[in-house]
Amino acid sequence: MYNIPLNALRTFEAVANHMSFAKGAEFLNVTPAAVSTQIRALEQRLNQPLFQRHGRRISLTEAGHKLLPGVQRGLAELRQAVEVISHDDLEGVLNLSMMPSFLQKWLMQRLPEFYSANPDIDLRINVDNALVNFNQSDMHAAVRLGSGNWPGLKSVKLMDDWILPVCSKRLLKKVDPINSIEDLQKHDLMFAPSKAWDPWFRKFGESSRSTRWSVLNDSISIMMAAEQGEGIALTRWSLASREIAARRLMRPIEAMVKSDWSHYFVAPPHYFDLPKVAAFRDWMIDQAGRFEAPE
Repeated sequence: MYNIPLNALRTFEAVANHMSFAKGAEFLNVTPAAVSTQIRALEQRLNQPLFQRHGRRISLTEAGHKLLPGVQRGLAELRQAVEVISHDDLEGVLNLSMMPSFLQKWLMQRLPEFYSANPDIDLRINVDNALVNFNQSDMHAAVRLGSGNWPGLKSVKLMDDWILPVCSKRLLKKVDPINSIEDLQKHDLMFAPSKAWDPWFRKFGESSRSTRWSVLNDSISIMMAAEQGEGIALTRWSLASREIAARRLMRPIEAMVKSDWSHYFVAPPHYFDLPKVAAFRDWMIDQAGRFEAPE
């Protein structure tokens, strides 16, 4: 039997997941030298190398490939067990992940109501367009835009969404009248690179898909550019409804397409029904139910 320190296995997992000693050290909040020491000690205990060094690059050896899945499963189960017994209550920290656009344009205005109703929950939101890996983070749950199928996770649908063009009132006054899709297609549309817009182009033609605005790679920047009169943007109803109501953005044409994707609340099964997770989940379901679909 090998008597291997848990910290050495955590270090191995971090380096293997990032394929970098430096990034593994950053993830663990330790120095690269400390990471190298842990890996060397682990390799000595196992009497075989786990990484091949190629200058600054590394790769897993055959032994490393065999070891990694078991280490990942074991550490994930350990984290889950600790979390379940430590946070099985209706108070404390609740870590959530979601897209920055959804937080800023839809959720932020509604959060005071949640804080007022749940003063003992310390809500902490991490924003990222990438999907969070629950096995390698301290996230309890996430709000995602997608099909609703994420292996290993439980999900509940919050609401559908729609794709529509928007622009500033100032722009509409400058350009020729836009009375049809053909008029709209005379303009380059701004949109963040994503398959989210595919339903629009399936309906109205790939010829209107332009990469001219690919330098703007997030939905918030695209909407800001539209508000400033830089062009016509494709966006989602969930992001634009408030701006349209306040007339900061206008709909140049009534055309709208239902998105292939919907918004979901997702969490690992062992977190899904924790009281504090369930409190936020049920509140989100209520808020989404109140959100009016476009006419």
